[in-house]
Formats: sequence, C-alpha cells, structure tokens
Amino acid sequence: MIYEDMPFKIPQESEAYEADSGFVVKSIERILKNTIERGDNKIVLNTSLRLGLPMENINKIAGPVIEAWAFEVFSGICDNSDNDYHLVNAESRSRLNMADVLLQFKKGTSAVTANVDVKATAEDIDDSGKSPNITSYSRIRTAYVEDPDFMFIILSLKHKVYSERNAKTKLTDGVMEIIKYNAYDLKFISDADINYNPALGTGQIQIKDIHYVEYQSRTTWEFCRLLDKMYLNSSRRTIDDWYREAVKNKWIKV
Repeated sequence: MIYEDMPFKIPQESEAYEADSGFVVKSIERILKNTIERGDNKIVLNTSLRLGLPMENINKIAGPVIEAWAFEVFSGICDNSDNDYHLVNAESRSRLNMADVLLQFKKGTSAVTANVDVKATAEDIDDSGKSPNITSYSRIRTAYVEDPDFMFIILSLKHKVYSERNAKTKLTDGVMEIIKYNAYDLKFISDADINYNPALGTGQIQIKDIHYVEYQSRTTWEFCRLLDKMYLNSSRRTIDDWYREAVKNKWIKV
C-alpha cells in the first residue's frame, strides 16, 4: 500500500476559518487579560489544616482546579448577554471529551464555536507542563475530517502557588494565582513546535514547549497530512496500521 494513492476524504474548511480563529484567540486572551487586571485571578483553597496545604504537592491538584476557574470566568461573562467579547455560550465538557470547555462567540450574523483545552503550568517549577499531551492522533484527525472547521484551542494558564494567613479563621490558606496566559489554535502551531508520542493508544499529539509557540498558516488538509506524516514516521507505526485507522474512522473512501 502507498499512502499517496489512498482515496482520501479531503476536508475543505471555510474561507473565513483563519479570520474566525484569530477572532476567537484574541477574544480569549482579552478575557484573560482583563480578568487578571481586575484581580479576579486568585483561587483560595480553605482547609481545616492549621498549617495549610503542603506546597510541595499542591500543584498535583492544580490542573482540574484551574480548569474549573477558567470555566467560571467564561460562564460568568455569558451571564451578561451584552458582554464586550461577544461570548454567547460556555459549556463544561466531560472528562472523556477532547476539550475542557466549549465556547461560542457571536461574529457578525453567525456564531463561531471553539473547543478549548486548558493546560495549567506552574511558574515556580522548572519544566512544569512544558510538553503536554494534547489529544490522541486518531481523535483529532477524525474531528477534522468530520468537521473541516473544527477549532481546537489550547489555553495555557501559568500560575504560582503560595500560602497566606487567614485573619478570620487563623488558618493558612493555599492560593493559586493565574499570572500568564496564551491561546493557540492547534491547526496553526508550526511544524517545529508540534510532536507525536506513540506511547499511548494511537499516539498523542504534543506541543514541544507550550510557553514558546510559533504559528504557521495551513489548511485543514495540510494539517491532516502533517499528522499522518508524524504517525507514519514513528518506528512503531506502519502503513497497514494507518490503513486500519483510516478505514475505522472513515478518513478514506471505501
């Protein structure tokens, strides 16, 4: 079997996709910027522990806590139907979903939907969350075939953690403070910044360094081909493996 001879289903995104993606990314980053500037960027963890939570382990629970914070930020904005960001809907996704939050923005006379994957990294721990697994190769490849305008946004939230004495309870509270943010459309992350890890299932798509990402304009079909190239270049994968996935997930006409 030869890859180039396969009867591919070639996804064709809309002409407005790149502009829509830029609009969503800028809107998300503007929301985070304004939230931080208002001082609404602290998560206070109250416990009955006199000395508070153990700081050396608190980052182990940071991910789901910060995901919940991000959803509350977005859903709070939706409560105002006339908000400045044109955000009209925010939904929390289940654990088995690729994304953590689904956002919908009003743009002109239409709506733009973004699937947002929230990644938490610690400011005070070297290499914390630097090269995260994003999603499985087969899931994201299938999503782009089923919907050529599928928008998958990586939201990187950097936080620092510290303790402070609670004057009322006399106990020590743990504080997670979100201090930096970046949002990226997975489809436009440059070839040099994206990686494939074959270790789990059909393999995981990774970002090499989530803090330093460059953009590269490409079509949905070009991104699918990049994903296939990374999969096939792995020493653990063959064209027969790819063909089984392609038939199973309907990437080709059979």
